[in-house]
Amino acid sequence: MQTDYYRGFLALLLAVVTLVATSVRADARGAPDSFADLAEKVSPAVVNITTSTIVASREGGPQPMIPEGSPFEEFFRDFLERNQNEPNGNQSEPRQRRSQALGSGFVISEDGFIVTNNHVIEGADEILIEFFSRDEQLEAKVIGTDPNTDIALLKVESDEPLDYVSFGDSDIMRVGDWVMAVGNPLGQGFSVSAGIVSQRNRELSGNYDDYIQTDAAINRGNSGGPLFNMEGEVIGVNTAILSPNGGSIGIGFAMSSAVVNRVIDQLKEFGETRRGWLGVRIQNITDDIAEALGLESTDGALVTDVPDGPAKEAGIQVNDVILSFDGVNVTDSGELVRTVGNAPVGKAVRVMVLRDGKTETLKVTLGRREDAVAASNNSQDTPSEPVEPSKLLGMSLAPLDDAAREALSLNPGDEGLAVLDIDEDSEAFEKGVRAGDVISEAGQQPVISIEDLEASLQVARDGGRKSVLLLVRRDGNPRFVALSLDE
Repeated sequence: MQTDYYRGFLALLLAVVTLVATSVRADARGAPDSFADLAEKVSPAVVNITTSTIVASREGGPQPMIPEGSPFEEFFRDFLERNQNEPNGNQSEPRQRRSQALGSGFVISEDGFIVTNNHVIEGADEILIEFFSRDEQLEAKVIGTDPNTDIALLKVESDEPLDYVSFGDSDIMRVGDWVMAVGNPLGQGFSVSAGIVSQRNRELSGNYDDYIQTDAAINRGNSGGPLFNMEGEVIGVNTAILSPNGGSIGIGFAMSSAVVNRVIDQLKEFGETRRGWLGVRIQNITDDIAEALGLESTDGALVTDVPDGPAKEAGIQVNDVILSFDGVNVTDSGELVRTVGNAPVGKAVRVMVLRDGKTETLKVTLGRREDAVAASNNSQDTPSEPVEPSKLLGMSLAPLDDAAREALSLNPGDEGLAVLDIDEDSEAFEKGVRAGDVISEAGQQPVISIEDLEASLQVARDGGRKSVLLLVRRDGNPRFVALSLDE
């Protein structure tokens, strides 16, 4: 009986010790008692940014306030323009006024370099910086901008060293970690909000997106402000919110410091970004494309076009699947774009491709993406219908002739089948094929006639394929589409 008593007592004591230890560990990793020390530490390095832009205006009496989208909006606009243009009418002379906008930023060096969003300062004629612990405002000049990541680097001149903060490692942040945002929301300067990392590696619309999602309150005016970890390091630049009403609903996005740090280093050194360029057009590999190509996995990036550039010089071809770049495995096209963009211009890298079921490693010397983008000039014209159509796979098709090439802005030697019309209930329409597109390959073989396409379909059927892979071009941009042979 006494043994059972001691045994029960020891079990209870062990449970209490375990509970206390768990509580201590949770306290160490969980919510801090206060963010006050952290806010006090980092606030002197956070700045409010006021920009002003000169815009044209007109003098005269007050103008009618017409709601945007109102049926009266066009009527009043036409009336006012007619009145202003009449020789003897109530004309108003144009004048200039300043339009102001607010944002946030943070100092990254004692000599006055400041990081913010590009959209905060874009088009501004004057940029004024307000500091947390200084009465004076300083005028800033733009060192460089990167619209692709929405990052800008500014510089102010100060007689004394400025308080600054350093970048942390955003790659080690975990979903659920505490973060703190500081900024100038809705003009309420130097406001602090706290939350957690809701998710990582979010993509919004850019090729180089790597956003941290957070529920820390972010509103208009927070743009360009820092997102801190609990050590007071910047792990993100607050950039955007997802909201139906323009206010915070707990879904905010901060560009990760892993991206921002590289951009800032280049802006500081060159005044511009210098991203690596491989010189291929690529797309993700879907399950049906993998089946059509006989691939075992959807990992990699499928090459749809190889214009003149580094990849073409190195021997990369259409239909190659890029498996690795500079020793880094490629899982999808987005990852490849980011990896190539982060590589130095002029670097010689090894690219492993899968071609005809065999791997091959090619050596590519990277170009500069910004130069390639500046040199590209794709025109868009309204296509006209070629002649002699045939119906296959839910599409009305015809070989290209000179008139069709001109209408589709193609080169004189381009070959393929023009899509004249398409059934809206077809699989091709569901997968994005539209009238005006050009089919240049089927089953990895060039097609210049309906007979070529029919032959490729038959080869796929004879080989036991359930689908055929088409190379479809639109406005010069190629992509692969896998269509079922049962169509």
